[in-house]
Amino acid sequence: MNTTASALDRPLEGLRVIDLTRALAGPYATLLLAGLGAEVIKVEDPRGGDLARENSPYVGREGVVVEREHDDDVSISHLTRARGKHGVTLNLKSPEAGAVFADLCRNADIVVENFSAGTADRLGVGYEAAKAARPDILYCSLSGFGADHAEGGKAMDVIIQALSGAMYTSGEPNAPPVRIGIPIADMLAPVFAVIGILSALEQRHRTGVGQRIDVSMLGALTSFVAIENWSAMAAAGMPARTGLTVQRLSPFGVFECADGYVAVVAVHEKLARGLFRAMGQPELGDDARFNSRDVRVANAEEIEARITAWSRTLPTATVVERLSAEGVPVAPVRHPEDALLDPRVVARGETMSIAHPSYQSTLKLRTAGIPIRFSDAQVAFDDVIPISIGEHNQRIYGDLLGYSAERLTELARSGTI
Repeated sequence: MNTTASALDRPLEGLRVIDLTRALAGPYATLLLAGLGAEVIKVEDPRGGDLARENSPYVGREGVVVEREHDDDVSISHLTRARGKHGVTLNLKSPEAGAVFADLCRNADIVVENFSAGTADRLGVGYEAAKAARPDILYCSLSGFGADHAEGGKAMDVIIQALSGAMYTSGEPNAPPVRIGIPIADMLAPVFAVIGILSALEQRHRTGVGQRIDVSMLGALTSFVAIENWSAMAAAGMPARTGLTVQRLSPFGVFECADGYVAVVAVHEKLARGLFRAMGQPELGDDARFNSRDVRVANAEEIEARITAWSRTLPTATVVERLSAEGVPVAPVRHPEDALLDPRVVARGETMSIAHPSYQSTLKLRTAGIPIRFSDAQVAFDDVIPISIGEHNQRIYGDLLGYSAERLTELARSGTI
């Protein structure tokens, strides 16, 4: 994947997105749209900009630092999430903001916002305002609990993980809940938002009609939790939380080695027997406790104890080598820094490098790419990023919307932009 886009070779080329989002969930949705070729105009409040600008760590002339030391230090979160976006300022509480927003909508195809439910309407930048400016516009609302549920409080990722039940899908029995280590709700909901936007875009191609797309973070993550039938497992006496393994599929899960951990899948008969051979215990395949899938599940604790007793005496590399030789799916459990450098994901542009535009760093920073490949198109980000707040006001308000220098000066004087 190229990091800089060329003309008319990306799937969403020619579409324009007004990005009212902030923090992570919304900006990730518009990041995906930008990588797929849409022109994204990121709207920030002139009095501080996106919340992500204040996320530690920062990168700048001193390298990577925990606390901002210079005015041109940039949050790595902002470097990641604002790629490929034009940045403008607009104070949505200003009396003149509605007219500016309408002008933006008249020149756009899609609006994305992730305010709390009802906030966009109160600010005058909701769906009805966008639709009045352009009747066939697509307007995506991404909120914690859905556009029809204003109550519920602020929807941060950890709150959604707690409410969705996701925290109790991992961990040992009777142990505390486990927070998933990546912001899974913040990342999953925007993927559904993009699916909704592209679906509505296809419908607009057929009907000419625009519409609102409404995605709930709680609904998105809970729908993933619901893919397992927790009530049925409880009724069958199967424990829901089994720690590093999934006992209803045993042998299946993560096992300790002398210097790390490996993930192993030996669910089916051929794989289980391959595992037993790798362990140097082929006779287990004929043992009445382990000679079929159902009995292995029934005796999951014993078989897992035997696997661990074997694997923890050997280096990770040796366990991987022996299981691979028997055709058993196996992988070392890697640190994220190592995973981001996997040649397979690097070559496919699924992770990519980022850097401060003005300062070199000895630390090579990597972040998310667009994990989609096309046979007759590419994904890439426009070579643009709003390092300073309102960096592209002239380009968007002046060149695109045709605002005069006098009007821009007045909008700035009034605090509108």
